[in-house]
Amino acid sequence: MIVESTASTNDDLLEAAATLPSGTVLAAEYQAAGRGRQNRTWTSPARAGLTFSVLLRPDVPPGQWGWLPLLAGVAVCDAVREVTIVDAALKWPNDLLVGDQWAKAGGILSQRSGDVVVIGIGVNVSTTRAELPVPEATSLELAGGAPVDRSQLLGAILGYFGERYSDWLSVGGDAVESFLQADYRARCATLNRPVVVTPVLGSPYQGLATDIDDQGRLLVVREDGGLESIAAADIRHLRQPTD
Repeated sequence: MIVESTASTNDDLLEAAATLPSGTVLAAEYQAAGRGRQNRTWTSPARAGLTFSVLLRPDVPPGQWGWLPLLAGVAVCDAVREVTIVDAALKWPNDLLVGDQWAKAGGILSQRSGDVVVIGIGVNVSTTRAELPVPEATSLELAGGAPVDRSQLLGAILGYFGERYSDWLSVGGDAVESFLQADYRARCATLNRPVVVTPVLGSPYQGLATDIDDQGRLLVVREDGGLESIAAADIRHLRQPTD
């Protein structure tokens, strides 16, 4: 389904979930109240990006559902690499990074309600420099210097997502057996670099991001040598000497 405008495609699917089948996709040409993680605002001019959500009823243990936004990230990354001339990577847990400087061009928001999970995806496609919400963001066309077909990109994302989701379901949501963990690691620009971690509760600290565990958590070795397993936090990449 495609609508001209709405407040939030995630909210629309959650509100109508009882009447919708798993796999329903809702895209909007303009989203007035889009959100990222921790209720941050996500804005994009009409027809300058992709803003859509997918409703799912995953028949796997709820403990595995945390992999869904990471699965979506892998699908988005692979689709961008296929459809555009832009290199792409992922910042844990759910940011799309593109271009030489790995600037943010998209994000993913997962929301649960009962047996339903809604995955919202936003990608800046043709957004101009003046239209970007923050200076450090970018769009696919800014990063690649060439037009991008939004319909083709949407089709590629949904195709990769569907394949990954089917494989993941077929092994009961096991990210190791479905190769999701390995494939996410291979696309994750956060690994093996210094980061600043800002927990949901507590003070920020620095460390080295070393791995993604079998629950999708980021493993960080603190400067004092302690190991942290992070399920939810803000992560800021620190520049490395070669950056």
